[in-house]
Amino acid sequence: MRVGVLTGGGDCPGLNAVIRGIVRKGVQEYGYDFVGFRDGWRGPLEGDTVHLDIPAVRGILPRGGTILGSSRTNPLQQENGIRRIKDNLAKEEIDALVAIGGEDTLGVAARLADEYGIQVVGVPKTIDNDLSATDYTFGFDTAVNIATEAIDRLHTTAESHMRVLVVEVMGRHAGWIALHSGLAGGANVILIPERRFDVDQVCAWVTSRFKASYAPIVVVAEGAQPKDGDMVLKDDSLDSFGHVRLSGVGEWLAKQIERRTGKEARTTVLGHVQRGGTPSAFDRWLATRFGLHAIECVRDGEFGKMVALRGTDIVRVPIAEATSRLKTVDASLYEEVSVFFG
Repeated sequence: MRVGVLTGGGDCPGLNAVIRGIVRKGVQEYGYDFVGFRDGWRGPLEGDTVHLDIPAVRGILPRGGTILGSSRTNPLQQENGIRRIKDNLAKEEIDALVAIGGEDTLGVAARLADEYGIQVVGVPKTIDNDLSATDYTFGFDTAVNIATEAIDRLHTTAESHMRVLVVEVMGRHAGWIALHSGLAGGANVILIPERRFDVDQVCAWVTSRFKASYAPIVVVAEGAQPKDGDMVLKDDSLDSFGHVRLSGVGEWLAKQIERRTGKEARTTVLGHVQRGGTPSAFDRWLATRFGLHAIECVRDGEFGKMVALRGTDIVRVPIAEATSRLKTVDASLYEEVSVFFG
């Protein structure tokens, strides 16, 4: 069997561990050949490939990013996109394709499997941890650790100058990174996309913190929105999947806090720092297991499926199920941690 592999969407720590797991098990136990497609869905669209074998995946376990490259290419928006993919898969004699990605990458994979009969297996990847049908996605744990370390460091600066520090973390529709890193880092306010925030309430929490002679840290997800007004954006252009390019809420909020409380406020936008660098031990473990189970899924002919973590078990679920809705923060969980606000 000849198997194609691609990594799409935003890069994140653990992608290389998945590739390594797929290739090592596929070659050693099943004798499969592997073809890597470069830069997400652009690879099969344009026939841009690289040979994958065991020497090609040696030493990549601790590396961040992806040796295959990634992009946010949407083949469904390309002229004759599906036909071009099918032609290039046929040209490379690909029997099955493993797509590693998040909501958008796997959304394309689901349509290719369900509507066009392409034999696809999915692997869930996103630092936002917002894919339903899996308890965790790899990349999330590393992103939370990076954000938590940044918050830890910012506490000392905030206290030295007695100023408000607003930390903007990633999270378009789901506030998992903000919630986990904010709680772990001892933030005084955590704002998530699932609940519109009241600026006056935020300022009240900030003022309360200063009364206790401590400087507050406010963690805000990039997709969080105020109750009054539209989403705060620096750039309203759209990517190929129709998403706005988020950023700006942290800076906007810092100005609001400073104006309303009279306290100096500064913003730190972590941005792509959260995506980079070596994966955590948990992400290496999870990504490797996903890779091993993905190639087993190919062997068993269970196409249109995604491997997922349920408890400590890796299970198989329809890709369409995993992409049909986002996994967002429950209101009860947010209320649980709100005792630390202010």
